Amino acid sequence: MRLLSCTLAALLAVFFLTACRDTETYADQKNKERTAIRKFIEAKGIKVISENEFKQDTITDVSKKEFVLFENTGIYMQIVRRGCGDKIKNGESVKVLCRFNEYNLLTDSLILTNNVLYFSSLPDKMTVTNTLGTFTATFINGVMPSAYGSTSVPAGWLVPLSYVNIGRMLKEDDEVAKVNIIVPHSQGTSRALTSVIPCYYELTYERGI
Repeated sequence: MRLLSCTLAALLAVFFLTACRDTETYADQKNKERTAIRKFIEAKGIKVISENEFKQDTITDVSKKEFVLFENTGIYMQIVRRGCGDKIKNGESVKVLCRFNEYNLLTDSLILTNNVLYFSSLPDKMTVTNTLGTFTATFINGVMPSAYGSTSVPAGWLVPLSYVNIGRMLKEDDEVAKVNIIVPHSQGTSRALTSVIPCYYELTYERGI
């Protein structure tokens, strides 16, 4: 009987030790996130510039693969095209149409996109309001709210709005705004937040009606 008790105790000890090793803490997940972001930056040859450098001209040189790091949020942003039209003015609420590719940096895989033929006439649409330079937004319809079951717009999507124009293509040479952004989980979707997933977005903005 004593031998059986000792054997059970030993097996339970092994079980609990294994369980402890297999349980990933939030700190572990954040470390994995930081590693994934660093590896992505290194693999893509991205040159990170500071906010002070960026604010001198608010330009990220695409030819040099420049991304600006916003230290307070951990978001990295590259402005590919500033876009036609005007910025969203203080006190203004506008409809904004978005095309995007969403990548999981932990798995280096495409999670979601509306840049496919099926959605060619159905970009994601959101209402955006500028209140003294602070942007808030809600999805009206599209792939993002359908996939995540929420009308909440990732905070990371709002950061570029301070620097790009939100217009419509009315002339032949007009282009909509385009950015690339690295978004840590804290600034991402609800799924990214709960699962600690850093994402990379290729994202365009166009003024809707």
